[in-house]
Amino acid sequence: MSKRETYESRTEELLLPIAEKEGVEIYDVEYVKEGSDFYLRAYIDKQGGVDINDCERVSRALSDALDEKDFIADAYILEVSSPGLGRMLKKDKHLAKSLGEAVELKTYKPIEKCREFEGILKGYDKDSVTIEVEEETGKKELVFARPDVASIRLALDF
Repeated sequence: MSKRETYESRTEELLLPIAEKEGVEIYDVEYVKEGSDFYLRAYIDKQGGVDINDCERVSRALSDALDEKDFIADAYILEVSSPGLGRMLKKDKHLAKSLGEAVELKTYKPIEKCREFEGILKGYDKDSVTIEVEEETGKKELVFARPDVASIRLALDF
């Protein structure tokens, strides 16, 4: 397990009882380097969405727990927030909750001269993701191999 994966996993373990106490669910935890800074980000969610007060309570409790355990050697910035409307769908649990929703899917390399696709998330398994796209001739299902998928996020419809 990499340092990043270890930090994310241990943080999620610390966050679980805090999230339960505060009535929120853990959407994701990530440890990333941006420029010269490291960020530990916890994304939380709940029915109806989280607000700033939810984020503040979880952030304070998580910060205290992280200070107590002190397993992250690097200096980092802690952020607790909502995953947002155009949330990334990284894990199977995210995909499961988003079946039937409009998504934007990007691939690492062009497929039929295109790297960006928009459609309805129809299915997924350990090897593939299926979306339904609208074409001039009607609806068509596209199946993408998971290793070819760079990102999937909920589509924003304004």
